Amino acid sequence: MNRILAGIVVALLCGIGGCQDSRDEAPPVDREEALRAARADSVARATEMYDAAVFDTITWETENARWERGGVVWSFTCQRCHGSDGKGHGPDATNFDMAVPDITAADWPYAGDIPAIRERIFVGHDSEMPSMGLIGLTYRDVDASAHYIDDLLRTGP
Repeated sequence: MNRILAGIVVALLCGIGGCQDSRDEAPPVDREEALRAARADSVARATEMYDAAVFDTITWETENARWERGGVVWSFTCQRCHGSDGKGHGPDATNFDMAVPDITAADWPYAGDIPAIRERIFVGHDSEMPSMGLIGLTYRDVDASAHYIDDLLRTGP
């Protein structure tokens, strides 16, 4: 008898929980708006964390060692969106219909400006460029990839 009574109480409590006033529910969230806000927050946080002076402390055994590391970072991180050639047609850009700039174009705004490339890589962009400094790239990786991009990818060895 106690089991039956306990079952009825549980059923009633569960039923009451399912019939709550709908005014207590959270309003629907616009997914695109939420993504834009999250990206903007990431860019703001990365901007606060970014310290250009750190690059003055990075040393490389040789320029080739920096380019080699930059090529590794590029192949595992950047080319998914930017493509192996930097023209912006990587598999993620294609699959998710992202507008990724051609960083080999003559009018690319960061061309020849290593400090600006470093900052863009670390901080990202609030459109679709992730804040790579927040998701695992070290300052050393950022430096290597910036030089790889500008010294080799854009101009050739």
